[in-house]
Amino acid sequence: MESKLTRHEEEEAVRRSKAMEQDDTLTLRKVSRQEYLKKREQKKLDELRDDIEDEQYLFDGVTLTEAEIREMRYKREIFELAKKRSEDVDNISEYRMPEAYDQDGGVNQEKRFAAAVQRYRDLGTGDKMNPFAEQEAWEEHQIGKATLKFGSKDKKKISEDYQFVFEDQIEFIKDTVMRGENVKGLLTETATDLSAKSMLQNLQDERKTLPIYPFRDELIQALNHHQVIVIVGETGSGKTTQIPQYLHEAGYTKRGKIGCTQPRRVAAMSVAARVSQEMGVKLGHEVGYSIRFEDCTSEKTVLKYMTDGMLLREFLGEPDLSSYSVVMVDEAHERTVSTDILFGLVKDISRFRTDLKLLISSATLDAEKFSNYFDAAPIFRIPGRRFPVEIHYTKSPEADYLDAAIVSVLQIHVTQPPGDILVFLTGQEEIETADEILKHRTRGLGTKIAELIICPIYANLPTELQAKIFEPTPEGARKVVLATNIAETSLTIDGIKYVIDPGFCKMKSYNPRSGMESLLITPISKASANQRAGRSGRTGPGKCFRLYTLFNFQNDMEDNTVPEIQRTNLANVVLTLKSLGINDLVSFDFMDPPPAEALLKAVEMLYALSALNKLGELTLAGRKMAEFPLDPMLSKMIVASDKYKCSEEIISIAAMLSVGNSIFYRPKDKQVHADNARLNFHTGNVGDHIALLKVYNSWKETNFSTQWCYENYIQVRSMKRARDIRDQLQGLLERAEIELLSNENDLELIKKVITSGFFHHSARLQKSGAYQTVKFPQTVHIHPSSGLAQVLPRWVIYHELVLTTKEYMRQITELKPEWLVEIAPHYYKLKDVEDPGSKKMPRGEGRATMD
Repeated sequence: MESKLTRHEEEEAVRRSKAMEQDDTLTLRKVSRQEYLKKREQKKLDELRDDIEDEQYLFDGVTLTEAEIREMRYKREIFELAKKRSEDVDNISEYRMPEAYDQDGGVNQEKRFAAAVQRYRDLGTGDKMNPFAEQEAWEEHQIGKATLKFGSKDKKKISEDYQFVFEDQIEFIKDTVMRGENVKGLLTETATDLSAKSMLQNLQDERKTLPIYPFRDELIQALNHHQVIVIVGETGSGKTTQIPQYLHEAGYTKRGKIGCTQPRRVAAMSVAARVSQEMGVKLGHEVGYSIRFEDCTSEKTVLKYMTDGMLLREFLGEPDLSSYSVVMVDEAHERTVSTDILFGLVKDISRFRTDLKLLISSATLDAEKFSNYFDAAPIFRIPGRRFPVEIHYTKSPEADYLDAAIVSVLQIHVTQPPGDILVFLTGQEEIETADEILKHRTRGLGTKIAELIICPIYANLPTELQAKIFEPTPEGARKVVLATNIAETSLTIDGIKYVIDPGFCKMKSYNPRSGMESLLITPISKASANQRAGRSGRTGPGKCFRLYTLFNFQNDMEDNTVPEIQRTNLANVVLTLKSLGINDLVSFDFMDPPPAEALLKAVEMLYALSALNKLGELTLAGRKMAEFPLDPMLSKMIVASDKYKCSEEIISIAAMLSVGNSIFYRPKDKQVHADNARLNFHTGNVGDHIALLKVYNSWKETNFSTQWCYENYIQVRSMKRARDIRDQLQGLLERAEIELLSNENDLELIKKVITSGFFHHSARLQKSGAYQTVKFPQTVHIHPSSGLAQVLPRWVIYHELVLTTKEYMRQITELKPEWLVEIAPHYYKLKDVEDPGSKKMPRGEGRATMD
């Protein structure tokens, strides 16, 4: 009986559990169905909204039929009704009337009581009674409406609509406002309607709105009374474009040309183009420019813009600059090497050429230093920035300034009023990365975000692409200019209202002991930061967003940038000065003298290259080397090619090396193909110099085909530039009395000529797999981009040493050690090239793999 009862209980338990499971299943199905319907409702609502937005975008300005208009109206009505129904009224955070509690003709006492006490319950707890709760809720709501919110009206909406654009915003703190000058007068002038006038008349009217225009007569009068004037005016005041024109109009060009120097080639070209437009003449006629390996001037040229290095070269043929009536050294505060040498030279000739007028133009307030250097020359100040600029700093330091700059661009684009953006980055690589990321983040957002036009600007960019930054921005769009510090002082871009300053730039420094150049990203100076901020106050009140803290600005930044002459290789400087007949380098009147060690190292190098004799005087080889606007080692290589009868191949190699490291490119999605194409030119482990020669000759054989460049992953613009440089070098061979001869098949001979110029750039392989320089022992490595990176020859010669993550040798060629003793017996002895622990000469063709 007991067992039967037990069985019966078990059966009952099983039956009950099945019933419960069935109930649970039904409940789960019900809940699941409810959740699915909620999601489906939202999904259908989103689909309907997208349909309406698409139709508005696609059929904007298109005439629709009655049926189509009726269907669109019906969709909108359905969407509005569904949207209202889906809104949860309980989530409204402001005060509302209580719900109706008299329903179905009866009176619900419970609801009536609940409504009576509802307004006295705390919003947070719902149970705790507070007689002032209603008043507090109303006050909180009013305060919330009155609170100032930065950016968009609805921050939540921004994060939903633009979550793909930027995940997190950067908070900035407003610090100071840089005041504008002459705001009132200039505002009325720029408001003139110029639409009906001709382009030339528009340009003439624009000239009158520039800050320098009211000072025109005073400036000419001052120049008539003084030979040397220091002009201080912010970039954008019009000094670069207007002063040469004022002097031309005043008749100075009747006595000789007016020369204006710029520290950068891009600036010289763009300014010359602008001035030729304003004067209504063709570029290259009355107005021209001259940069290295490109001369756009003629016999008619009276206003000549050039890089400071080109004016320096003109001293070689015209030591007293007799063809010039006025020389204007512009952007003097940049203190490039050529500018500093020009200071000493023009100061010297101004003392015996009293008819030569000298203008030293600077954008900084440190004018007293320039004035004192030029024998207490008078200072002429021009107001520059028209409008005030707000300075904003970040609350805390940014870990990745490139990402912070990109986020800031998108943040400004989404939240700030119309106006173009200028972003300062350190170099071409960063600019291309930022360009790619910005395009990726703004692509595919449809009508949610306005059009963002991205315009990069850097020195290697082709001229036609550089010109895009000056084109007016279309209505409804915003332009963002990604620039190096070229836009800091040399260029003025209209329409810039916002500046993003990460606080860094690439600065070249040279270690005379190791002979190594490093191009490192370093913090800018306070003077540069203020220059950058001033770019945004040209066409209206602007804002500068600095991606560093106020503490960083005040404590971590230097007041002024270190002059380039104190941190660069001076071999070219010494060669130039020697060729100008200045033998006493120590007593040359530098504004900031270079380190004595760097000067001594440069003289030693030129002596080793046989450009100077034992007395420090220029030799015949040195005079020939001075004819070429190249590094002395490249010049020596070209001069040595005359002896070995292979000058045609050597000038091709020199031209390719002068372009830099921008011949090959590796697209991220085709790196393997690009590497294979590059290695095809290194067949037989010929070395990087010979590979560059092969590239040029192959391009020449295809009749300079652009398609061939695409197929071999070679940059067309770099090759065209190399061709232009080669043509210039070929013209200079005649001046240096070097015969143009070819010896294409004797690669060993070509390697010997390369060794003639770069013999002190030699290194030998160590057991560790690294290399050690021969004369002054230092551990170096082959750059991964070299064709010999996997081969590891026993002895190599390199073009340059660059410090990035390691001390890398760029552009490598294998050599035989006996060549060093043969070519430079004054520099290398047998003991320098012998294997350690052995008295025998090592085999040059031996490799690490064969050892």
